[in-house]
Amino acid sequence: MKIAVLVKEVPDTYGDRKLNLETGLADRAASEAVLDEIGERALEVALSHKDGNDGTEVTVVSMAPDTATATIRKGLAMGADNAVHVSDEELLGADLGLTAEVLAAAIRRGEFDLVVTGNVSTDGNGGMMPAMLAEHLDLPHVTGLSALEIADGKVTGTRGVEGGKQEVSAELPAVISITEALPEARFPNFKGIMAAKKKPFEVIGLSDLDIDANDQSTARSIMVTVAEKPPREAGEKIVDEGNGGAELADFLIKNRLA
Repeated sequence: MKIAVLVKEVPDTYGDRKLNLETGLADRAASEAVLDEIGERALEVALSHKDGNDGTEVTVVSMAPDTATATIRKGLAMGADNAVHVSDEELLGADLGLTAEVLAAAIRRGEFDLVVTGNVSTDGNGGMMPAMLAEHLDLPHVTGLSALEIADGKVTGTRGVEGGKQEVSAELPAVISITEALPEARFPNFKGIMAAKKKPFEVIGLSDLDIDANDQSTARSIMVTVAEKPPREAGEKIVDEGNGGAELADFLIKNRLA
């Protein structure tokens, strides 16, 4: 079985996140770049299956700047067999539509049996990539899984819904997305880190995928304006002089909070 896992370099969740007010893009110099945790958990799903099933090949796939090599290589250190890194200057500021088109084209080259993604990245928070990939690849997709099993040519799993749980399944090949309910990723050991340096690491661009980022026949989203978040204003202070409760009630009603 061949499994592709989408991983993404993102600004550290615990760091200071800022937007470049000129470009509207995330200022990646403002904090340390790391592998998105939900992508690591997706990789753990694939590696856990590989541990118990000989002949399983795991590939990490990422669309990122050329500076992301070390971050993506962490996936190899964790145990993935090879990596595909899509890097092209034309992809700077790519929207979800272009990103999905590019990643689908990269995945299509590998003829994978299963594509595993996180449900939502911690930087863009779009949450649409799994469904968009499945549409491009013309594959069934099972999203938001909190538990799953891969066996007998299909993937089955559980996802939470309002008021309960759903049991879902799809025949392979398929696209799935997982949530943070699944186990944390394993930590790369020294042996894995050294082995990662020798594993196949393919870097490709738009010309390799036959995609034109400036194709005017395809709708794209663009950033029109961007502004810094205004400073937080001081709250209204109510001093209780016997009528504090009434004043508080008036405040809640005036602000439509009651």
